[in-house]
Amino acid sequence: MGKYFDHKDIEYHEDVNLERYTTIRLRVNGDIALVKSTQALEKLIVFLNENGMNYHLVGWGANQILYKTSDTLFIKLDFPFDRSYLADVKNEYTLPASVPLNILTSHAQKFGLKGWEVFTGIPASFGGAIFMNAGTALGEIGPLIKSVKLLSKDGSIKTVTTDENSFSYRKNNFLKDGEVILEATITHNGLDEEIKGQIKNYLEYRKTTQPLSTRNCGCVFKNFDEKHKAGHFIDSVGLKGLTINGLRISHVHANFIENFNNGTSEDFVDLVELIKYELEVFSGIKFELEAKVY
Repeated sequence: MGKYFDHKDIEYHEDVNLERYTTIRLRVNGDIALVKSTQALEKLIVFLNENGMNYHLVGWGANQILYKTSDTLFIKLDFPFDRSYLADVKNEYTLPASVPLNILTSHAQKFGLKGWEVFTGIPASFGGAIFMNAGTALGEIGPLIKSVKLLSKDGSIKTVTTDENSFSYRKNNFLKDGEVILEATITHNGLDEEIKGQIKNYLEYRKTTQPLSTRNCGCVFKNFDEKHKAGHFIDSVGLKGLTINGLRISHVHANFIENFNNGTSEDFVDLVELIKYELEVFSGIKFELEAKVY
């Protein structure tokens, strides 16, 4: 166990390869804790803050690059969830942060929940999707969220009621440094049979326009606006297929970086810096990262 305290609902792994905890699977070593209850998480967060130790939630790791890992404990939540809760339609759903988003998409497709199509195909946990206001061309998850239960650095729990100012493009505006999303309540916009087909069609569309079968972290850069999309500009510069060691810019979608041959987090940072430089020279625009480098 080493430098962390013992708890029956926490499983520690120290100085291990963390590639399995992100979707791009870059080689990097560090410490991680798998936490199976809110009570254990409360104690862990208090312990880490009292001892001045850094920590970071990984979720599904779909938009995250673990880079500087030597002094950080990465935390993955695995709270219990009874899937029978989704056996029927509810007006609102209160769900733990660790619930996989694809389970909610399946529920939406089965019953035709209008609004839930916006997160079709996003590989994320519910909490991670809220953290980054995940979305697709169909919309964003933020407007569907009614409230979020948070764990503060001192171990106290509070509930934030969200409104139109709570989210913006690919971010939330309420989570403070060190706070952790425990659960949230999500609503929908009624039932519509057409949603079932819309989700199916959008999944097929993603398969043909994005490299879903490769190891990647999703879109790397934020779009500057609707007329200035990062993938289009990367393609226009002629960077598709560019490689640095084991990483390459996808031939399918230029805003994706694929790990095709055991790439490292250092390779990712190097490739991103090169893309940013070329984009700014070509377009004059400083595109921001959508992927988070920690």
